[in-house]
Amino acid sequence: MKKIVFLTLLVSFCISSFAERNLVRSEDVKAFLKSTTYVVLEDNPMSGYNFKIKDAVEKSWTITPHKFITTKEFETMRQDIDKSFLVLVQMKFDKDKIPAVYNFLSLSMGAAVKKITDMPDVCSVPLSYFSVPEDDYIYKIESLIRFMQNHIKLIDQNPTLIKNNIFEYYNKNTKDIKGKELWVVENDLEKSTRALAEIRKNYSYTVKVVTSENIEKAIAEKNPNVVFLHKVGPSGTRLQARCYKIVMGAGDDQIYYFDYHTITKSEGDGLLNSDFKKMGRK
Repeated sequence: MKKIVFLTLLVSFCISSFAERNLVRSEDVKAFLKSTTYVVLEDNPMSGYNFKIKDAVEKSWTITPHKFITTKEFETMRQDIDKSFLVLVQMKFDKDKIPAVYNFLSLSMGAAVKKITDMPDVCSVPLSYFSVPEDDYIYKIESLIRFMQNHIKLIDQNPTLIKNNIFEYYNKNTKDIKGKELWVVENDLEKSTRALAEIRKNYSYTVKVVTSENIEKAIAEKNPNVVFLHKVGPSGTRLQARCYKIVMGAGDDQIYYFDYHTITKSEGDGLLNSDFKKMGRK
């Protein structure tokens, strides 16, 4: 399966403080809103990602006109400044001790540059470790692309929010998690937090351990009572570096909580007791 590989993390993550690429400019956002977005499909026609991204875009992409293209077409079109591209890319952080590779869902503007990493990055969100099975993340794609559109509208209307630590803006929503049902897949909980009795020591509000199908259904139905965990971790694979923890609204596609930690013996792969403490504060 052909992939577009970024050997160093130069893409700006739209809700993070660790971006190493230049911040998106207000002009780039304006240009995006006038563009046609080309959704890049993977070369494998049986890819689960291809099926889910096509379905999600057809249902929920409303911010710009869109078309689907191949990776080969992307390489010939990506220098056109009037086009934008939604593409699955692989990235890793130079400074990390463990060279884990991550999938990011990236929305970039075309540009006449040699390096793909120099294309203006409008919004990118972490999707998964590269080495985990597709089933670990593809059921959440529709919510992620709905969030990306909401985020772009937000920074278009409020350019002052274009900054490295934009995730702090979304963490203002953490206090509202308690009024909703928090849905998690068991494997997305760190092993020491999987017992509901243990969770309740730090979080006294509603938590439900559900299946990925339950979450996908809540997203499709835009259930306003549900927030769910989008965890990006190694999920049993050998590389254990960063673990991203993002709580998203199934109904409003907002981020309610964002954090990440480096996996150690004491802080494993998944939502930690410390995360429940932060979300459960009165």
